Amino acid sequence: MARVHPTALIEAGAQLAADVEIGAYSIVGPNVSVGSGTTVGPHTVLQGHTSIGRNNRIHAFCSIGGPPQDKKYAGEPTRLEIGDGNMIREYCTMNTGTVQDTGVTRIGSNNWLMAYVHIAHDCVVGDNTIFANNAQLAGHVIIGDWAILGGMTGVHQFVKIGAHAMSAGGTILVQDIPPYVMGAGNPAAARGMNVEGLRRRGFSAEAISALRRAYKTVYRDGLSLGDAMAQLESQIAETPDQAQHLRPFLQFLRGSERGILR
Repeated sequence: MARVHPTALIEAGAQLAADVEIGAYSIVGPNVSVGSGTTVGPHTVLQGHTSIGRNNRIHAFCSIGGPPQDKKYAGEPTRLEIGDGNMIREYCTMNTGTVQDTGVTRIGSNNWLMAYVHIAHDCVVGDNTIFANNAQLAGHVIIGDWAILGGMTGVHQFVKIGAHAMSAGGTILVQDIPPYVMGAGNPAAARGMNVEGLRRRGFSAEAISALRRAYKTVYRDGLSLGDAMAQLESQIAETPDQAQHLRPFLQFLRGSERGILR
């Protein structure tokens, strides 16, 4: 049976796995499910149509599954889905989606979300990301796997951040960051490849060299974006053994709707 502090309020309909722990004065709403091994700290509110996976650590004073901060929201039963193994520190806020998008806010697994992080409606966060203190996502933002957001990073609605990308502290992002790229400033500009992060994740020297060449093509050679993408196609053909790393970079450039940091 779940370990629930006597001061916590668990509403009828809530689904708690047998080994879930709920801290003092926390509230769990009727449409919330919490998976095995998850712990919820004191004074936390879990509400809305929210599913939380296994082995998450949710600290004190979080608000998870609240309605979207969108004036168009009219009470529709939209959702928040959280995966497994996430660390969610104090005062984090995460909202459900809106019917103007897919109706679901999704957070993957093994993410590290530090204090005061906000994840707005309809965002999609991948796996193994790190959000430092007070990183803030507006609605409809997409974050790739292994991305890192520095403290006080602010992300404009509909921005996309590619896998393994990184923002410095205090960065304001109004355009997309391609995979592997570091951004900094207000407004942000590209500051190089996230080489140290790639090394830590086991990218080979050859892969990093190919990605550095791709970065130079886009950011240093004075080419238009169209010409740079044509050059990237040639580089993929020349180094097919690195296509698994170069292809996502090129595909991201082609799919960007807000434009990329340059």
